[in-house]
Amino acid sequence: MPNFTKRAIKEAFLRQLTERPLSQITVKDIVEECGINRNSFYYHYEGIPALLEEIIAGELDRLTKAYPSIDSMEQGVEAAVEFIRANKRAVLHIYNSISRDVFERYLMETCRYVVATYVDTALAGRPINEADKSILIRYHTCACFGNIIDWLNGGMKDDLSAYFRRIFQLKIVRGWEDGIYVPVES
Repeated sequence: MPNFTKRAIKEAFLRQLTERPLSQITVKDIVEECGINRNSFYYHYEGIPALLEEIIAGELDRLTKAYPSIDSMEQGVEAAVEFIRANKRAVLHIYNSISRDVFERYLMETCRYVVATYVDTALAGRPINEADKSILIRYHTCACFGNIIDWLNGGMKDDLSAYFRRIFQLKIVRGWEDGIYVPVES
């Protein structure tokens, strides 16, 4: 029964988020929609911030299970923004709220996961020292994160997939291999 109740709370909360900003959603709104009492809500969550964090953390966990390997950066970016696209209005309400930091922290973790997973795949069998590998992961994580944040700031109007596809087609800098920048020894 608790799993059913938690799922109902999460679904009601996400529905509420598609309709109005986070600051306008109360525990009362959620429990009324679920048909449960406040004590049931507080049995599972300390409050709305804890509920929000569990939903976002659950999405990161789902992503890591769904994508144990990533064959291209395009696939990684698609995986990273899958939840955002599926819940566009809800995500914009979270992003434009006081809880933006929670969203950004998990987005950064998501970007780090997809980049690190892809780098491991792309560089498998190639000699690279761990310090250089860490630099590559950090650089591409920040680039992925920054571009997604820029896309969010623009209201998600552009075709992010096409943008990233084009970036990875533009391998004009010496050292770009398989969509990631690998330093060329001089």
